[in-house]
Amino acid sequence: MESQEVVLVVPEEADGLRLDRFLAGSGHGWSRSQAARWVEEGFVLRNGAPTKPAQFLKAGDVITVNPPPVKPATVEAQAIPLEVVYEDQDLLVINKRPGMVVHPAAGNPDGTLVNALLAYCRDLSGIGGVERPGIVHRLDKDTSGVLLVAKNDLAHRMLELAFRWRTTDKRYLAVVYGNPKADEGVVDAPIGRHPSDRKRMAVVKDGRPSRTLWWVRERFSGISLVECRPVTGRTHQIRVHMAHLGHALVGDPLYSGRQWREIKHKTLQEACRDFPRQALHAWKITIRHPTLGEPVTFEAPLPEDLEALLALARSLS
Repeated sequence: MESQEVVLVVPEEADGLRLDRFLAGSGHGWSRSQAARWVEEGFVLRNGAPTKPAQFLKAGDVITVNPPPVKPATVEAQAIPLEVVYEDQDLLVINKRPGMVVHPAAGNPDGTLVNALLAYCRDLSGIGGVERPGIVHRLDKDTSGVLLVAKNDLAHRMLELAFRWRTTDKRYLAVVYGNPKADEGVVDAPIGRHPSDRKRMAVVKDGRPSRTLWWVRERFSGISLVECRPVTGRTHQIRVHMAHLGHALVGDPLYSGRQWREIKHKTLQEACRDFPRQALHAWKITIRHPTLGEPVTFEAPLPEDLEALLALARSLS
C-alpha cells in the first residue's frame, strides 16, 4: 500500500527547531528516530531539496514527507543483544536500551524487544499473544530501564495482577528543565487525550485519576535530576505531570516545547536542545516475586547518554 504525501509548513513557534524534532512533534505519530531515518533516506524534503535531520528550520519552510510503504508486520526471532539484569525459571528482567520498541506495531514490524526475546528465550508466557509474549508492562520507545518479562503463564498472571492492583513500586529518574521550588511533591492531576492533538496526552478535567510522587535528587544551573514514582500508570504520565509543573523533561519532543532556551550556559543549552530523546529512565522496581512471594528489587544503571548529560551539568555548576 502506498503512503500519502504529507506537506507541512513550519509555524513561527517552531522557528529554530531541528527538523527531526519538528517532525516528531507534528502530530502524525512519527518518532524522532523514525523521522531522522526518513530524512537520511531521502523521504523528506525541505523547500523541495534534500536535507539533514539536524537542520534548523525557519518559519515558513515547507517540509514534504513521503513515508516509505508500510511493510506487513511479522513477528520473527531476531538475535538482538539484550542486557539481562536478572533471570530465573519464572522471570526475566531486562535493562531496555533507549530507542527500542517493546512490541511490533505499525511502523515498527521488527527490531523490537519481543523479536529479541523470541530469540533469547523460547519458553515465554503465551498470555500476551503472538505479538506480546511474556510482556506484562511496557516502556515508551525512548525510555530506558527496567522491564519485567514473564517466562510462564503463572508468573504472567501474578505479575499482571500486581500491576493492576498497584502493588509494585516503580521509580524513575528524569532530567527536567528548571529547578522546582520544593524538594519534593505530589501531582494529583487527571490525564486524558489532548483535546486538539490526539497524539498527545494532557491534564484534562475529565481525564483518568493520575498521581505521581517526585523528589529532587540534584540541582544544576537550568536543569534538575528528579526521582519520580508513578502511583497510577497512565500513558506518558511522568512526562505530562512534570510538564504540568512547568518542568518538562529534557529532550521530550511532545511536551518540552523550547524550554532549552531558558538555560543560560550555552554549552548545556545546546546539549539539552540536541538531546535525542526524553530524558527518562526506569531506574528501579520492587515487586513480590510471582512464585516465591518475597519482595525483590531490580535496578538498572543510567545509560551513557544520561550519564554524559549529568556529568556536563555537574562540571558547569
